[in-house]
Amino acid sequence: MSQHKPIGALEATKVPRYAGLGTFARIPLVESVPDYDVAILGVPFDGGTSYRPGARFGPMGIRQASRHLRPRFHVELDTAPLEEIQVVDAGDVPCTPYDIEEAMQQIEDMARDVHGRAGRRIVALGGDHTVALPMLRAAHAQHGRIALVHFDAHLDTWDTYFKAPITHGTVFRRAFEEGLLAEDKSIHIGIRGPIYDKMDLVDDASFGFRIIRAGDLDFLGIEGAADAIRQRVGDAPVYISIDIDVLDPAFAPGTGTPEMGGLNSRELLHVLRRLDGLNIIGADVVETAPDYDHAEITCVAAATVAFDLVTLMSKTPTGA
Repeated sequence: MSQHKPIGALEATKVPRYAGLGTFARIPLVESVPDYDVAILGVPFDGGTSYRPGARFGPMGIRQASRHLRPRFHVELDTAPLEEIQVVDAGDVPCTPYDIEEAMQQIEDMARDVHGRAGRRIVALGGDHTVALPMLRAAHAQHGRIALVHFDAHLDTWDTYFKAPITHGTVFRRAFEEGLLAEDKSIHIGIRGPIYDKMDLVDDASFGFRIIRAGDLDFLGIEGAADAIRQRVGDAPVYISIDIDVLDPAFAPGTGTPEMGGLNSRELLHVLRRLDGLNIIGADVVETAPDYDHAEITCVAAATVAFDLVTLMSKTPTGA
């Protein structure tokens, strides 16, 4: 943890929330502090998307919507996260929009730089889900094999798409093949999208995933889903990846591959907040595409979820 007293966000009673810094929740820029514990990192890449592009504008849209947050105190998690740890905005990864392999390397390189010393963590703002692969690579370099908690409408464990091995629908197969994931510790939540073949499910299970489908919450309930996640990951280092399309399109229309029958906002937040105490070493919020949004519905959801991730991290300050 940083040895310096944390510098928080701009005080909303002094500078209105629609003014001031354009950083996430108006927290300080990385160069404004001597050290930090958690960094917000924008990853404006959507070259791996298979349907509607536009998630490259996600970091900008999420930051804008995050002005609405009141980050001083989190009521449900009963903590003042910005007083417990130093949180900064590290800006955006300058990655090419034309070459997936090159972009993946650029994202990984910057994530490694932002990680820096042991104990630092990142909440990445996508970008499409392709960006999770380099983020996992960078986290694995510090923590070894990781348990993945994956909120999404889709499995994202396909092999290739139009012969491309790295896309937003193949990243977690690649993560498994590269040895980034802890054996039998990973889990999908909210799955409901169509699949190409029943073997997709067989393959997914062989990669060590358990699936909680969106409809399973009707029977498991919030507590049951959270307990299943906790039992699955145990005490392993955990990376949480949240595709905003885990939410039903009624709650997140601004995304590239919307699917009916998803979680509502309250369900996602309640499950996430019950993961308090897990060893969360990294996270991302991806697939927010503001051009398909209305009244910042999706961007506000993504910003709120990102702040919850920061708050969960603040309750385990060393990431251990």
